Amino acid sequence: MKSFNQGKILLIDDILELLKKEITLQEYNRYIKQLSFNEKESKSNLLVFEVPNILVANWIKTKYSSKISHLYEVKTGKKSQIIIRVKNGKTGKNSIKKEVSKEIQNSKKITILNPSFTFGSFVVGSSNQFAFTVAKSVAEKPGIVYNPVFIYGPTGLGKTHLIHAIGNYASQKGKIIIYATIEQFMNDFTYNLRQQTMDRFREKYRNCDILLIDDIQFLSNKIQTQEEFFHTFNELHNNGKQIVLTSDKPPKMIAGLEERLKSRFEWGIKADITLPELETKIAIIKKKCEIDGIKLNDEIINYIATNMGDNIREIESAIINLNAYASLMGQKITFEFAKNVMKEQIKERNNSISLEDIINVISKELNIKPSEIKSKRRNKNIVEARRIGIYLARTLTPNSMPSLANFFGMKDHTAVSHNMKKINEIIQNDENFKVRVDELKNMILTK
Repeated sequence: MKSFNQGKILLIDDILELLKKEITLQEYNRYIKQLSFNEKESKSNLLVFEVPNILVANWIKTKYSSKISHLYEVKTGKKSQIIIRVKNGKTGKNSIKKEVSKEIQNSKKITILNPSFTFGSFVVGSSNQFAFTVAKSVAEKPGIVYNPVFIYGPTGLGKTHLIHAIGNYASQKGKIIIYATIEQFMNDFTYNLRQQTMDRFREKYRNCDILLIDDIQFLSNKIQTQEEFFHTFNELHNNGKQIVLTSDKPPKMIAGLEERLKSRFEWGIKADITLPELETKIAIIKKKCEIDGIKLNDEIINYIATNMGDNIREIESAIINLNAYASLMGQKITFEFAKNVMKEQIKERNNSISLEDIINVISKELNIKPSEIKSKRRNKNIVEARRIGIYLARTLTPNSMPSLANFFGMKDHTAVSHNMKKINEIIQNDENFKVRVDELKNMILTK
């Protein structure tokens, strides 16, 4: 006959198996597998779990505690408080009571930070080295070195990773961190405004050591929220609290943003993350494989880095999908297997963008007719639009230089080569132009 504790352990195993079906295998292996059930201190209305460190503890608390509690109630018909704590912590009844009380008090203050987004797991290359150095500096000395910090660049290149890394590093040093996307900030603002609980909203966002806000560009044209964010910014800055913001473009290029906010975002330091060079993409893939225990040889890694574009998020997703498919098929990941699995994804990526798509996006955004871009007219704005069109067509499609020369009505491939050389020079020397090209590229890729 099973003892009470043996029965409880089997019950917890069943619950975690149910949870496994509701989340991705990667999430389960990376986080839930680290849970250790403490049957000695658990009760029918209290489940105590232990994990290796505070980062994993906070992540599981915010993302999975309610799910575990719900599944326990479904299985037993009883509600239970969930405690997630770091191993080797204090034990005993008084300690548990204090933890339960602390959990209740802090339940609404927990900030979701991804524990896998650390400085150690971030791959540094020439495209992101400055942003990494700035982020590391403010994490070590918040509110002292640079304030605010404004990290910008195209989607999927690591801005969110860096902002979480700042939070994870500083939280381990005992700092109070608030992380939110600007959408979460706006939703919080709207809700508390309707409920007439703005004091609660201000207490949340202004009583911290570091405020981390992702995707600040979506504050555009939100006049009432901009007003509130302006006062939040001032309050924190005046009190020496660190502010870190991310965006897909620099402050002065965010349309619909009040000038006083643009001005404040420029007070500290701006750091851009540009498209990664091949060496950095290869290093990122190797790091991802190391973290997730995925075995890929150099030939496969080079193939992925060369063919999957520049969006790191998409590259990582492709690696996870490849590994999952190999696992389900019981197949070793060879070069031929990888090519076969990824061929449709790569083909779809390469074939999904047409020359007409590129011209139409540029035409709309730069207010120039498609026919003018393909004409021989030499007006400055038309020449610039044509140059951008050639650059993006060469970058985003498999078309050869002769075929591009034919499409753009040029004499031959040497004219395309000359335009490519010229635009690369401009990109290196003109930050505003580079950002505009990156923005257009992003629009085409996400179209």
